[in-house]
Amino acid sequence: MKQAQGASLQHLFHGVISLGLDEDAVLDRCRAFEPLLRPGEAFSHSTGFLLLGGHLPGAIGSTPELHLTHRGKPRNRAGVLGHRSDAFPPIIFVDGLPVIAPATLWCQLSTALGLPELVAAGDFLVTTTKHREALSTVAGLVSAVAAHGSRRGRRVLDAALPLVRSGPDSRPESLLRVLLVDAGLPEPVIHYPISVGGLVLHPDLSYPEFKIAIEYEGDQHRSDRTQWRRDLTRYELLQDAGWRVIRVHADDLFGDPGSVTRRVRGALRAALI
Repeated sequence: MKQAQGASLQHLFHGVISLGLDEDAVLDRCRAFEPLLRPGEAFSHSTGFLLLGGHLPGAIGSTPELHLTHRGKPRNRAGVLGHRSDAFPPIIFVDGLPVIAPATLWCQLSTALGLPELVAAGDFLVTTTKHREALSTVAGLVSAVAAHGSRRGRRVLDAALPLVRSGPDSRPESLLRVLLVDAGLPEPVIHYPISVGGLVLHPDLSYPEFKIAIEYEGDQHRSDRTQWRRDLTRYELLQDAGWRVIRVHADDLFGDPGSVTRRVRGALRAALI
């Protein structure tokens, strides 16, 4: 029994012994480091954003190192990326862990994310869902960008701020909207209400004046049969009501974005004829 217990002990960080934590989960890694936190220190950058429940792309969203921000000398040790703040950083608590306030966190992300991903992160922060209240407001982001000053990332922050919208259900939906706008297409409406068949449907994106609905389908739409049947019913109802439905798969958005913009542009041209 003692041997089994000893085998489950974890040494994620020097000087701390943990037990039963998921080393791949950012929340558990932060909990493992919690005893080593200094006063005024908080999880920041991508670590803080993931603790808030956000999603980030590729290596940025999966790095095992923890980002920490402190007013004093930045922390540099194995498994930790330290950052210094010129002023005492605004902090909130997430599951009892200190995290840089969301709007300031968004500004920190500007050094690692390009424009589309930064807009998606902003959308996440200002959107209220059925599971949580919005974590910031557009006005809060504006104030944080002003406080950020001329530090690194200001240019992309200035470009992203006017594109942030409340409403998207997911990061891909935000990326899809930015893709269309960046291609010179009109900005689509998020979750426009459409009354059909006694129901009110809310396509991910749409051009109501042209009766064009754009639906993003992630992998779960193909693997979940219940979701798949629900999608088919939605599409049939929209089409019966005279709407054209453009279905965008993850493979399209991330593998061949040009095909997406061509399809939407073609639908808009056809609607004008």
